[in-house]
Amino acid sequence: MTDIPFIAYQRTICFCASGIKRQWRPGPKPDIERGARAAMGEHMYRRYAIFYTASGPFGSRGAAWLGWDIAGGQSVAHPDGLGIDLSRVTEAPRKYGFHGTLKAPFALADGHSKTSLLTAFEGFCATHRPASVDGLEIAALGRFLALVPSGDPAALNQLAEQIVRRFDAVRAPLTYADLARRRVSRLTPQQDANLVAWGYPYVMREFRFHMTLTGRLPKADLEGVRQAAVQYLDGAIPAPFTIDALSLVREREDGKFETLLRRPLTG
Repeated sequence: MTDIPFIAYQRTICFCASGIKRQWRPGPKPDIERGARAAMGEHMYRRYAIFYTASGPFGSRGAAWLGWDIAGGQSVAHPDGLGIDLSRVTEAPRKYGFHGTLKAPFALADGHSKTSLLTAFEGFCATHRPASVDGLEIAALGRFLALVPSGDPAALNQLAEQIVRRFDAVRAPLTYADLARRRVSRLTPQQDANLVAWGYPYVMREFRFHMTLTGRLPKADLEGVRQAAVQYLDGAIPAPFTIDALSLVREREDGKFETLLRRPLTG
């Protein structure tokens, strides 16, 4: 069998007399190029992301629940007395810390640096306003538990869309391996289109703000773990819930995420 070479395509915008046209053109061959550059010692696989990360009692309880403090970049002890194996049920989401994803992890595109990303991030935070929803509630999303908005999430969704659009220019095209890994999840046609266009399936109309609390659980365990989470987070979840600051985070060499910069939304 003859191997068919993979060609990555990247979106371009053309300004012409008839208006704005979006086109797809062949992009770089990321698997080969990134692999070679990484072998020379360049950290091509380090990724960045834009998260909401909680502060105060809400943030500290969330960090202890997962066992990882994303703000400090360090492990923290789980709480005792909840009657569940918290280390086991939070193993999968632990490395990401207690957060809500607004711009999913991405590698920097050629021509962009950590410094330029920091500058763009600070500029965005200075020109955009906070977004609020009535509150958060603990719910099952399939077989895992998360905090999800209660009330109208339109303002949160709008903020997330603005972030995705603003920072897409600094995102490197996905590799063949990236695309294949995501497509294992049986994406819908719209989610697959989002993956190709924006680097992540769950953006724009597919976006649902959530703060993950567990990995995939057996159905029989869902309610018991949910009750433990309700007990532990009681009184710490703010109402209304407001995203009043954003965090630019990075993926460390050990795969865990830590905060680089947290800035209030002051626009």
